[in-house]
Amino acid sequence: QVHLVESGGGLVQTGGSLRLSCATSGGIFSINAMGWYRQAPGKQRELVASITSGGSTNYADSVKGRFTISRDNAKNTVYLQMNSLKPEDTAVYYCRVVVTTMAVARIYWGQGTQVTVSS
Repeated sequence: QVHLVESGGGLVQTGGSLRLSCATSGGIFSINAMGWYRQAPGKQRELVASITSGGSTNYADSVKGRFTISRDNAKNTVYLQMNSLKPEDTAVYYCRVVVTTMAVARIYWGQGTQVTVSS
């Protein structure tokens, strides 16, 4: 069974930084795309950033220039470096990975980690 464990969330002041980590473990044959989503109270879950197995990245317009997604394939881990944080970044952040095992692709989600930015 594939497990995703997130860490790095917390409380930070406006302008501060946090680094989220998401480690994937289990019987993994190949990890394809990895990404981060977030959901604020009363709002829909939205894509924050994604990265392909080849290292190509995409970002939501609201975080471009402030957030950086990266991955360490040897450790099966994806990171989200968040700089210049704003109160509107407050949300639960979820890691998402696409895993392919024996030609079958499956989507897995992390448990979520709370990020709170105080004004």
